[in-house]
Amino acid sequence: MNRFLIIPHVKIHNANALSSPYTIGFPAMTAWLGGAHALQRKLCAGQFNGLAFTRAAVACHSIDLQTYKGRGDYVHSIVGTGNPLDKNGERPSFIEEARCHLSVSLVLEYEGVDQDDADAFLAAVETQLSTLKLAGGDILEFKKPELLKVNGADDLAKLTRKLMPSHVLKERRDLMIEAMQNQGGDIDAVTALLDYLTVRHRSESGEDGQTEWTAKRKKNERKKTGWIVPIATGFHGISALGSAENQRDPDTPHRFAESLVTLGEFVMPYRIKRLDELLWHSHYDAENHFYLIQQHSKEKYHGK
Repeated sequence: MNRFLIIPHVKIHNANALSSPYTIGFPAMTAWLGGAHALQRKLCAGQFNGLAFTRAAVACHSIDLQTYKGRGDYVHSIVGTGNPLDKNGERPSFIEEARCHLSVSLVLEYEGVDQDDADAFLAAVETQLSTLKLAGGDILEFKKPELLKVNGADDLAKLTRKLMPSHVLKERRDLMIEAMQNQGGDIDAVTALLDYLTVRHRSESGEDGQTEWTAKRKKNERKKTGWIVPIATGFHGISALGSAENQRDPDTPHRFAESLVTLGEFVMPYRIKRLDELLWHSHYDAENHFYLIQQHSKEKYHGK
């Protein structure tokens, strides 16, 4: 029996769309599970000290990426914020921040709350959620949270119907593994990732002398069709645990890390047949120093 907290149609303003150092788009899964962890800590500080959110899923209903592409432009530009003028009346320098406005439904698998405390639990969730940010964005509104028990395929369908219409993110690192195996191990993970994502621009001259440009991904009979995207799913520790000057928490060991990027696929919830294809959980690979947000733990990690 799996028990879930569903927070429907959370409207978020100015969420962080820089999902990794290399990609802009849907916020990273680390951001969503970080928000779930922040909510858990606030609830545990109250009357639900035994609460634990074990896994989470995010269903995206709509997203408005703050970019602009003018007539004749080849690429999109980030729409920046209007920062106040400095004392000389000039616009100060700033670092561009990719932002997006989106509407999502959160699905949090939980344990440690009795059925008798369900009403108090839902009331506490509403109160605490109003004080949080999600993926760096402001929560403008959300519909009334609800609890759901899932026990079997029929109940899973009941859960996915509550998320429609939307798209959920499914981990597809298996595509990278397959691409590397098909090449006999001659390509690395970065090449396998780019082989799925590279967009090739071609020009053709028509009979009227006009030039037409097309942009398509490389076609390959071995490749799966679908909404395949790069996703950030954690961090790779690149230094030993230690301390750093002026670190925020002097009692917690410090480590430098880099982002991990792999492949994911956006699918409609009704295509989900198993809970493992929907829910994400955190995992620490001590051998390789990977801090992962993942759906499956059997395959060896292949990312950048």
